[in-house]
Amino acid sequence: MAIITLTTDFGEKDHFVGAVKGAIYSELENVKIVDISHSISPFNVPEAAYIIQNVYNSFPKGSIHLIGIDSELNQENKHIAVKLDDHYFICANNGIMSMICAEIAAEKIVEINIHDKIETNFPVLDVFVKVACHIARGGTLEVIGKKIDTIKPIKNMSPFVNDEQTQIIGSVIYIDNYGNVVTNIKRKFFETIQKGRPYEISARSYKFKEIYNKYSEIVNFDMPEDKRHDEGKGLVLFNSSDYLEIAIYKSDNATVGSASTLMGLQMRDTVTVNFIKD
Repeated sequence: MAIITLTTDFGEKDHFVGAVKGAIYSELENVKIVDISHSISPFNVPEAAYIIQNVYNSFPKGSIHLIGIDSELNQENKHIAVKLDDHYFICANNGIMSMICAEIAAEKIVEINIHDKIETNFPVLDVFVKVACHIARGGTLEVIGKKIDTIKPIKNMSPFVNDEQTQIIGSVIYIDNYGNVVTNIKRKFFETIQKGRPYEISARSYKFKEIYNKYSEIVNFDMPEDKRHDEGKGLVLFNSSDYLEIAIYKSDNATVGSASTLMGLQMRDTVTVNFIKD
């Protein structure tokens, strides 16, 4: 049974998600549809890229991932289908795939060219669904597109390193449901530049000199529970996806607040790592 996942910025109020699912079931009654998220911030390509990168490989090989973000067809925003890591991705060529392709080479990329057979102003419904169902039936990518070699990158997604290798300047690429702030600095990249040196991480006026492996490491469990008062403390860690994250322990916007609200950090804000000479 084929699996088709859906990731969009459609939200839950409108008819769009239901229409896409209905169109898929109209072509393939026995397909399994899985919603990854329909709450991507509108047109937020980096946010979608982060989510797709961190979820796709939890699915079986051969899964088809339909991504409806900024998908209106125009001369600068073509549609592509990508085979990568034995998964299939259908999306606009707007940078969504660049985070995954930076770490794993695509096996095949085609620019979808069936638009002349379909009249639409809703390409996710009318084009992406056709492509997904074609792949689910065992069809090849060459039938629905022409082979291309490269995809469009997301601008400013890579952190900057100065010539002296003493500073990394990263940026916020995702804010999760807890208000934790995820940067574009990955553990391997950080450690390659660090070379064992001490460091100071700066985000606005907040500074951190330690990176934790998990949120609860900030807690001193030797102290009596009623004297800890750890909720609401700021910390930095490499999250489960190995991205540098700024968080508040047990964050809650209704009570202790979150890294985003308390520190005033938003998408694309700068986070700096300064390495200190021994």
